[in-house]
Amino acid sequence: MIPVHVIGMGLGPEDLTARHLKIIKQAQILIGGRRHLACFKDHPARKKAITGDLDGLVRQIKKQMTDKQVVVLASGDPIFFGIGPLLVDALGAEHVVIHPNISSVAAAFSRIKQRWDDARVVSLHGRRPEKSFLDAVAGHEKVVVFTDSKKTPGWLGQQLIKAGYDKAMMCVLENLGAPQERVAWYSPKQASSKEFEKLNVVIVLRQAMPEISSRPLLYLKQHQDLHLGMPEECYHHETGLITKAEVRAISISKLCLRPGMVLWDLGAGSGSVSLEASLLLRGGNIFAVEQDPERISHIRQNKKQFRVRNLDIVQAKLPGGLKHLPKPDRIFIGGGGKDLVSTIKAAGAYLKPGGVIVINTILLSSLDKAMAALQSLGFSTEVVQVQVSRGKPMPSGQRLEALNPVWIISGYR
Repeated sequence: MIPVHVIGMGLGPEDLTARHLKIIKQAQILIGGRRHLACFKDHPARKKAITGDLDGLVRQIKKQMTDKQVVVLASGDPIFFGIGPLLVDALGAEHVVIHPNISSVAAAFSRIKQRWDDARVVSLHGRRPEKSFLDAVAGHEKVVVFTDSKKTPGWLGQQLIKAGYDKAMMCVLENLGAPQERVAWYSPKQASSKEFEKLNVVIVLRQAMPEISSRPLLYLKQHQDLHLGMPEECYHHETGLITKAEVRAISISKLCLRPGMVLWDLGAGSGSVSLEASLLLRGGNIFAVEQDPERISHIRQNKKQFRVRNLDIVQAKLPGGLKHLPKPDRIFIGGGGKDLVSTIKAAGAYLKPGGVIVINTILLSSLDKAMAALQSLGFSTEVVQVQVSRGKPMPSGQRLEALNPVWIISGYR
């Protein structure tokens, strides 16, 4: 059995070395994309164009490699998002020789003269490509995207706008290495309405969110990304009706969140607890249940502003609206009002074994009722009081201004 040589073409035939050309000259079967084969139209080898039928291609290579020299031409670097790994898996590593070359990603960053060792590379081929793309943008300032005929740079622009990244910048590099090469920068809005060449690579540079409060610019730069204990003014919310930053951080710690869990945020208000909990629930899901239309609007705005995608918003009057949701691992109740007890009992019935329910209240009467309701359902309970005082400037110094004390009640199943 003769080893199959897989040769990276780089950006084009001018990137082939003398060693590459010597191996190609010896080929008896030459396989590649049509544009690659066109570079060797006078080559005497039998030629085979790569199509979508990769299983059929592998079968043909296995048959021919028994007594013929097969050479496969690949774009860029064949082992980097290319056909190389497929052939190694199908034919066995001992039967494949990989000849690397310049990848399109390396070429793209050389054009814009930026480093790319800190970039995330995403291919849009596969199921739910929008998820892999937006996950990459959420976690990285610099993302490189291999597009296809349907998931074009225009499609990328639309996805960025929907996810709240309308301030990002997109560099679209078309026909890299060809005489008609074009490199240009676009906003997501500009890209969403434009047609591009089929051969392209896209670099997405994420930018900071727009300012959202009147605090000094230095403060905003320090707090531009979602984190635990965000200042209340960073959220759209109804005046006074938001879990305070310090209480929010402690309440989230009491939930004992882990990746992959399902969290219900009942009486979600502005959604601040849901949003910050998302930082600890990678791969999980959060369901924010709220009945007030204005507060629902605030949750939507905050979700978009902080680009949180594992949050579903449910408009319902508690204790209704729960039976169609996935069963939760954790429940947070930040607003129950006169329906607090019925909400605890209804929600508690859905909580998975080993689950945790955390309740915030400022009323002594609600404290007693919540503890009794949890204990009646067989939960072991814990309660802490959080009293926060914040510094306020005075002409000759600072004074402390107390916020309402909050009871944080935890129930463990």
